[in-house]
Amino acid sequence: MEMNEYLDVFIEESKEHIQALNEHLLELEKEPSNLTIVSEIFRSAHTLKGMSATMGFQDLADLTHKMENVLDAVRHHKITLNSDIIDVVFNAVDVLESMVLDITDGGEGKQDVTNLVNQLQAIEAGEVVTANEEAAVTVNQSASVQIEQQLDQFELTVLQQSQEKGFANYQVTVRLQESCLLKAARVYMVFEILEKIGEVIKSTPSVTELEDEQFEYDFNVILVTKDTPDMIKQKIMKVSEIEEVVVAELSLDNISEQNEYTQTQSNAVQQDNSEANSGKETTKSQVSNRTIRVNIERLDALMNLFEELVIDRGRLEQIASSLRDAELQETVEHMSRISGDLQNIILNMRMVPIDQVFNRFPRMVRQLTKDLNKKVDLQIYGAETELDRTVIDEIGDPLVHLIRNALDHGIETPEVRKQKGKPEEGILKLNAYHSGNHVFIEISDNGAGIDREKVITKAISNGIITREQANGYTDKQVYQLIMESGFSTADKISDISGRGVGLDVVKNTIESLGGNISINSSFNEGSTFLIQLPLTLSIISVMLTEVQNEKYAIPLSSIIETAIVHKKDIMHAHNKQVIDFRGKVVPLVSLKEVFEVPGDVEEDDYYSVVIIRQGEKMAGLIVDTFIGQQEVVLKSLGNYLTDIFAISGATILGDGQVALIVDTNALIK
Repeated sequence: MEMNEYLDVFIEESKEHIQALNEHLLELEKEPSNLTIVSEIFRSAHTLKGMSATMGFQDLADLTHKMENVLDAVRHHKITLNSDIIDVVFNAVDVLESMVLDITDGGEGKQDVTNLVNQLQAIEAGEVVTANEEAAVTVNQSASVQIEQQLDQFELTVLQQSQEKGFANYQVTVRLQESCLLKAARVYMVFEILEKIGEVIKSTPSVTELEDEQFEYDFNVILVTKDTPDMIKQKIMKVSEIEEVVVAELSLDNISEQNEYTQTQSNAVQQDNSEANSGKETTKSQVSNRTIRVNIERLDALMNLFEELVIDRGRLEQIASSLRDAELQETVEHMSRISGDLQNIILNMRMVPIDQVFNRFPRMVRQLTKDLNKKVDLQIYGAETELDRTVIDEIGDPLVHLIRNALDHGIETPEVRKQKGKPEEGILKLNAYHSGNHVFIEISDNGAGIDREKVITKAISNGIITREQANGYTDKQVYQLIMESGFSTADKISDISGRGVGLDVVKNTIESLGGNISINSSFNEGSTFLIQLPLTLSIISVMLTEVQNEKYAIPLSSIIETAIVHKKDIMHAHNKQVIDFRGKVVPLVSLKEVFEVPGDVEEDDYYSVVIIRQGEKMAGLIVDTFIGQQEVVLKSLGNYLTDIFAISGATILGDGQVALIVDTNALIK
């Protein structure tokens, strides 16, 4: 059976089972006596074990098998669960996840699981074991065993033949200093030395990963040479920023025995999996026939083709309107309705629940609260809310950053909360919901909140604002200051709860997705970060406008309304034109001046103005004429036209003209 064709399915299903393991373990930690949850965990582990063995990923199968034994003992009341046992099982799930990620990246999913397996066996035997002890043992021993497990038959043959010809086989472990800046350069120098004294058979991580600096500070190499260990060590230590070199002789006998044992275990596990799943084939096939997995690249290709169809649809509508042929207009209207339905279907195909991002947070919060010695209740709402896959892929890191900030600097320790008269356990809420063509995500906590005066003091010291400006700022404007780059300093002992550290990166990422972020806070009561995101990034609704003979598209999501303003109603403030819009002073921005559109200025008593808003800020864009509302396909300007001020992309209109899409956020700034 050719396994490669099933690899994608294996990876996707393995990720689902690992996520299920994490979720159920979190539930089990709250209800240790609930055997129903234990049975759910057991089933996920058993399925993952069978899949791994069938695909030949034996380390995965071995570790899952031992974890399965522990769960089986819990089910049959042979073991009583406690926090230490759950921590060890969590560690096992973490290792399983790293193995699956290695397989995803093209690896073989091999990892030294000896000590973790031994620990699970000890738990099964009723011995007392802690997760921290396991971690220490794994760190000390993994370097010496892991590379041995990754040798294939060809590499073993090379090592055996070199030994027969009088060469020595060594495993060389090199550790760089943590202060080393150019790790790849040091690795290159080490390999240059090794290749002069012998032949490198294997390296862990791989050479590509080492060149890309995808490793911490140490790496392992199997070397065939006639030099002694001391000679090898002396030559490598001549390279600067090397902290330690360990040279150990490689025993081929142990590796051969280990490979024989692994093959025997593989056959046994495959047979066990076959028997266990024989009665479930019918049920599985019925479920799998109802859904199919589609590569996101195929959906992207489908979306690109549909985008071309949208452009042609606009062209046909314009032709039908100009010819005024009844039959043609009727046909075009019907095609427009059909293509509209098709558009909704394609967009829905790309929509995935935000739960794919949210589901990693319970585990992360559990670990962080342990590290910080805090008590936090994570409450998640609206996980079923759907977003475009491209937005989902980008929003994960900003949310992680905001949650870590809330846990680290927002929610106080139990002692401090008790002194303030609060419950010892803080609350962190994560809420997602739809509103119009946008998705909103709220991250709120009932922690320390943001101190207005301390934010202002730091902003003034960093030169972001002056004291005079600060006096006129509202609370919301002050809170927005912590998103400025001036606050991205290493000053972690700041009295403003450390919320400013790195939040400018969060803001930039969200704005690059066409969204925005706002902050509400009450001192000593808590804070709320509200993120607004578009449902999709490819097809957007715009207001088409014209400046001279050039067309500009303004996203409807940024527009409050359009207005015709008489020139006599225009006022001046700080040498800029402003208007009174419903009691607020709104500055005017001429698109003709911003984009330097050529042509004579027409003398007219009125301005056509588009009122736009970003957060609390507003502006009025002066254009020549309004054309109307339209759905357009957002296209990038390509690599040659990057960083064009206030332009986020372009679109092709029905008459073949190109309209530039205005980046309203840049204009308001």
